[in-house]
Amino acid sequence: MKILVTGGAGFVGSHLCASLLESGHQVICLDNFLTGSKANIAPLQNNSHFELTEHDIRDPLPAGHYDFIYHLASPASPADYSAMPIETLLINSIGVRNVLDLAVAAKAGLFIASTSEVYGDPLVTPQTEEYWGNVNPVGIRSCYDEGKRFGEALTVAYQRRYGMRVVLGRIFNTFGPRMRADDGRAVPNFINQALAGQPLTVYGDGSQTRSFCYVDDMINAFKLVLHKVAEDGAADSSWRDLPLLRIVNLGNPAEMPVLELAEKIKAMCKSDSEIIFQPLPQDDPLQRRPQLDKAKDWLGYEPKVGLEEGLAKVIDWFKASGRLSR
Repeated sequence: MKILVTGGAGFVGSHLCASLLESGHQVICLDNFLTGSKANIAPLQNNSHFELTEHDIRDPLPAGHYDFIYHLASPASPADYSAMPIETLLINSIGVRNVLDLAVAAKAGLFIASTSEVYGDPLVTPQTEEYWGNVNPVGIRSCYDEGKRFGEALTVAYQRRYGMRVVLGRIFNTFGPRMRADDGRAVPNFINQALAGQPLTVYGDGSQTRSFCYVDDMINAFKLVLHKVAEDGAADSSWRDLPLLRIVNLGNPAEMPVLELAEKIKAMCKSDSEIIFQPLPQDDPLQRRPQLDKAKDWLGYEPKVGLEEGLAKVIDWFKASGRLSR
């Protein structure tokens, strides 16, 4: 299949591109390197089935035939979208529109990477796809939260008008090799601080929870979506008797307090760093845990990599890559 991956040079996108190539697909990676890195895709450049298109998703996309499109392009870490709030909003509005227009013209299946942040600071746990969320529309996180919520609404509007084959994947916390040391998320923050001998910074009292999914499991979920869409389409090319739109949580339901994560990483890094506490940022979610029944029932998805196994791989990668910030 000929597959376009927007944001393909990012942390998750580069893993997806590599996995798709391993499966024999032709992959076009589109990225403007706002937050992605050419180093992430350097190993793929000599593959004859890989093509890099340097392009800003906010500009109309070049016409082309694609069997499937994965739209991952967007700043995703608090450090990035806090520094680029306007860019984040435009990427998740104009950028999504451009991808939707391309998918309609190409008659391509489409995966839109949404986020657990559409649930905001949830009042229910675990979070199901039916939950509408608890989001501050003008808070410091709103550029990302509301940008993604608008992107979902625009996608649904396009699907209703054009009858597109669309999957909205609400991605929960994902970690793995190629995360930046200055990413701003808990796992790379704690690993970087522990390996550098710096204090591990926990916000609030650390009782807020997160659910961490290793990147290999997330990529497996993405590819299950591709196979399922192709399978359903082959069964009935008109899709008249099949759901044209799927909204599905993707992640790992194993939930833990952030303080416990910090302590675990400190121990695994054999670090003497102290753990310090700073005020909880505005609108920081207190709970994060996906309900994965739909992913299990529809895709047969089940995360396989445990937290400690995944953390060990990331710690080793940080040590080997030398990508520590000081």
